[in-house]
Amino acid sequence: MFLAIVVLFFGIALLVWSADRFVDGSASIASNLRIPPMLIGLTIVSLGTSLPEMVVSGMAAFDGNRDLGIGNVLGSNIANIGLVLGVTALTAPVVVRSITLRREMPVLFLVTALAFALMADGELSPLDGVCLMLALVFVLVWVARVAMRDKHDPLVEEFTEVALDGMTMRASVMWFFIGLILLFISSKMVVWGAVEIAHLFGLSDLIIGLTIIAIGTSLPELVASVTCVLKNKADLAVGNIIGSNMFNLLLVLSMPSFIAPGAFAPEALLRDFPIMFGFTVALFLVAFGFKSRGAIGRFSGLLLLASFVSYLYLLYLQS
Repeated sequence: MFLAIVVLFFGIALLVWSADRFVDGSASIASNLRIPPMLIGLTIVSLGTSLPEMVVSGMAAFDGNRDLGIGNVLGSNIANIGLVLGVTALTAPVVVRSITLRREMPVLFLVTALAFALMADGELSPLDGVCLMLALVFVLVWVARVAMRDKHDPLVEEFTEVALDGMTMRASVMWFFIGLILLFISSKMVVWGAVEIAHLFGLSDLIIGLTIIAIGTSLPELVASVTCVLKNKADLAVGNIIGSNMFNLLLVLSMPSFIAPGAFAPEALLRDFPIMFGFTVALFLVAFGFKSRGAIGRFSGLLLLASFVSYLYLLYLQS
């Protein structure tokens, strides 16, 4: 038990660190090849938002733990809103421009509806994965079109604010391969530790994916969002959460669809997906539907965080 816990948490920390190194190395290689920063942001950096979830879900699928990967997707999206946005709003009120909601929120709702439609039959197939990947391409094209019209859009800023520190090509390639190798090693550690803990406690792979792994892989979003709001970039914080949730549903959910297609635990569709959708609606309401129009205050942040803790307690009771 002790070894599994140590491996799990060390693996999560290593996973987050190696994902950052991989993205930095990839972006720096592209920069050295004189690829436009906008293109770098819309490809490497935007996909890197969900890189930890993607690698863990893919590795879990390879090991036959389909439910763990699906739980990671749904749990991460719930944690991004309940935990990440809740803690961010408690740190400082998040003022949101209506442009964020007009552009990004409808797309997030459409992506959520697509994921639900594909999961409604109780299983994921390679065809579902193809649909998700095609939708991902459409989202990237949409973001590119938005970037051409408004380079100050929060979602575009999140994808294109790349801190390239002028690394040489040799250093870039080195960090690319170090990050890539450590990504696979750390994801294997996370999956092994999570499965061992699940078996020792008699928990399902779905529950572990929804809780420990989901929270662990959402830590980069938490750090990024709190940093953004402290720098008076609240729109960027909300854009970070919305973008991460979209890519989780499109990119990460396609991993088990391709690698380990088949039926998944019905609780994911009947319990966790509706709760994830409820948190998505809550994100819209707290940002646009209350008296403090366009602002997510500390009270709303407290409600989001309390709702997330209540969800964890529900999982505890049912497990």
